[in-house]
Amino acid sequence: MNKIPDRNLNIQQVSIKGGYPLSSRVLSTIFSFLDACLILLVGIVSYHLLIGTSLGLHDNYLFAICFIWITFFFLGRYAGIYSFSTILAPLTNFPKLAVVCLTTFMLLLAVAFSLKVSNEFSRVWMYSFGAATFIVILSYRLIGFLVINYLASRGICTRNVVVLGGGKQTERLLKQLSNEKPAINKIVGIFDDRIERVGPTVGGHLLLGNIDALIKFVRTNHVDDIIVALPWNADERQIEIVSRLRELPAHVHLVSDLVGFRFPYQPSPNHFGGVPMIEVVDSPLSGFKIAIKALEDRILGSLLLVAFSPVLLLVALAIRLESKGPILFRQKRYGYNNQIFEIYKFRSMYHDGKQRPVTVQASKDDPRITRVGKFIRRTSLDELPQLFNVVSGCMSLVGPRPHAVDHNEEYSELIDGYFARHKVKPGITGWAQVKGFRGETDTLEKMEARVNYDTYYVENWSLFFDLQILAMTAFVGFINKNAY
Repeated sequence: MNKIPDRNLNIQQVSIKGGYPLSSRVLSTIFSFLDACLILLVGIVSYHLLIGTSLGLHDNYLFAICFIWITFFFLGRYAGIYSFSTILAPLTNFPKLAVVCLTTFMLLLAVAFSLKVSNEFSRVWMYSFGAATFIVILSYRLIGFLVINYLASRGICTRNVVVLGGGKQTERLLKQLSNEKPAINKIVGIFDDRIERVGPTVGGHLLLGNIDALIKFVRTNHVDDIIVALPWNADERQIEIVSRLRELPAHVHLVSDLVGFRFPYQPSPNHFGGVPMIEVVDSPLSGFKIAIKALEDRILGSLLLVAFSPVLLLVALAIRLESKGPILFRQKRYGYNNQIFEIYKFRSMYHDGKQRPVTVQASKDDPRITRVGKFIRRTSLDELPQLFNVVSGCMSLVGPRPHAVDHNEEYSELIDGYFARHKVKPGITGWAQVKGFRGETDTLEKMEARVNYDTYYVENWSLFFDLQILAMTAFVGFINKNAY
C-alpha cells in the first residue's frame, strides 16, 4: 500500500518550464507568409536586374508576379508543402516543391498564350524568375529547418507532452516520438491509474503517478499536450478520463489502439507527425491566439487605464473621505489553470481589520456596504483597479469572473466541469456578466448558469467575441440591478 504514495511523490521533484511551443498551424502560417514575401521580392528584383526601366514595374509584369504568388499558394496548399512534416523535412520533400514551382509557371505561360500576351514578356525574365523562386524558397526552408532544429535541441521551441498510460501503446508511442528530427515533442511525464502494477519506468521514463497526480502536474507546470494511450475497448474509462482532462488548459489526444500501429496510415496534420491519433479536447488559446489575446489585453488595458485615471483618482478620494481603511480591497482568487493570484478592487465596505475564514457575498441592503460603496458597486466602478491586474498579466479584460477561493472549492464539488472556467485567464467582464449573471449567486442554479456561459466563452473564444462582450459591457454591464 506504500507503493502508490511513494510513486506520486515523484511529481514534487519535477519542475517543467514552458518555452515557445511550435504547432502545425503556426508554422504553416509563418511559411505561407514567407513564401508570399519571397515570391514578390524575387519577381521584383529579377525584373529590375534583367529589364530595369526608369518607368517602374510594368503592369503586365506586376500581374504575372501576383499570379505566380496566388497560384503558388493554392497549389502549395493542395500539394501539402505547408504541412508540418513537409516543412520539417525540406530535402526529402524538395521534389514536391519543384513540382509546385514548375506547375505554377507552366500555368502562367498557358494563361499568357491564351490571352495572346506572351510576346510582351521577356522569356529570360520568366525562366530566371522560375528558377530563382525555387532556389530561394528551398534555401530558406533549409535554413528554417536548421534554425528550428537548433531551437528544439535547446528546448526553446518544444512542446511539453505528458502521457496517460503505461502499456505497450505508450512504449511504441515513445519509440516513434524518439525518432523525430527535430525533436519538437518533449515527454515530460508518464502517468497511469494502475500505478501499483506498472513501472517504475516506462520506455526509460519515470512513472510519476496516477491521473490525480497528472492533473496536479499540469496545474503546476506548463504542459501543451496530453496523450491518452489506453486501449479503445475501455470506452467508459476513456469517457471518464477525457471528462476530467477537459478542465485542463492543454490539448488532449487519443492515440490509436495497437491495431493502428500495424496498418498503413496517413501522417496526422499536426505536430506529432506520423503518429496516428485524434484530438478530443482543444486548448482554447494556442498558437497565434495567445499573442492576439495578450496584445488585446496589454493595448486596450493600458488605454483604458489612462482613460479612466481621473475616475480612479476621484473614487479613491471619495473612499478616503468617507471611511477609514485602505482604498483598495485585495483578495486571493483562483485564476488561469487554478493558480491563485491577488485581485484588486476599490473597497466598498466598512473596514474593521478582521480576517474572515468564509467569504460572505454582498446582498441587497447589506449594512457592511458604505454609501460610496453602493454607488461604485452598482456602476461597476469598484472593478476599475483590476485594470492593473490586466496590465500585469494575471487577468484579461474579458473572461470568466474569478471567484473567492472558498467559493471556488465549494462550487467545484457541486458543479461538473466547473474548473473548465480556468482554461483561460479570468476577466473584468465576461459572457455571463453581460447576459445578466452578475452579482450575488444565492442559488446553485444561478451558479450553474454562470458556469455554462463561462464554458461557452472558453470553447468559442475569438477576438470578435471579446470585442462584442466589451461593447455589450459598455451598454449593459456597468449598471446592473443584481450588483449590491
